Amino acid sequence: MKIAMAVLLTVWLTLASAQTQGTQQQKTADTAAKQTDAKDGARSSSQIAQNDAEYKIGPQDVLRIDVWKEPEISRTIPVRPDGRVSLPLLNDVQAAGLTAMQLSAVISEGLKKYITNPQVTVGVAEINSRRVYVTGEVNKAGAFPLLPNMTVLQALSNSGGFTQFAKLKGIYVLRVEEGKQVKHPFNYKDAVSGKTPEQNILLQPGDVIVVP
Repeated sequence: MKIAMAVLLTVWLTLASAQTQGTQQQKTADTAAKQTDAKDGARSSSQIAQNDAEYKIGPQDVLRIDVWKEPEISRTIPVRPDGRVSLPLLNDVQAAGLTAMQLSAVISEGLKKYITNPQVTVGVAEINSRRVYVTGEVNKAGAFPLLPNMTVLQALSNSGGFTQFAKLKGIYVLRVEEGKQVKHPFNYKDAVSGKTPEQNILLQPGDVIVVP
């Protein structure tokens, strides 16, 4: 009897250990997937800025500033909420609202007081100022980089599909216009079928897509 109990206990402990290891492996895989998604989002946003010479830098964007032969000044730095960055010798420099080329010229001009013929290169490492948000009955809610000419349908395609409770006819976009929050209706089924293409509007930074 004691032997049988011991065998059962051993089997139970083995199964419990295997289940625990499986749970830990799943958590590790989920964490790795989230980290990969974040890296992919940052990489794609960086490529957007590099391919768009007219991209205007915004608050919370991450910049890579390189000053040739001046490693003490070169750095990767986020744009503060007030739109400025802090650099040695120059203190605060306005970055928001400028393109990378324009900011490069501003920094170069400022450094001429201290450095002979400064050569400055500015790149946008991460775009964090241009984002849209998807919330509600979707599998992957959150913030997503706003790609050029992105529509509601394209943004929803990033959200991993809808849950079984989603009301596809009652989706709407919340947007701040002239200081007021405006609600733009979006019927997913009609938009996909082509009945209401006008509802598939171009998104703007800060738009929130709500799936009830």
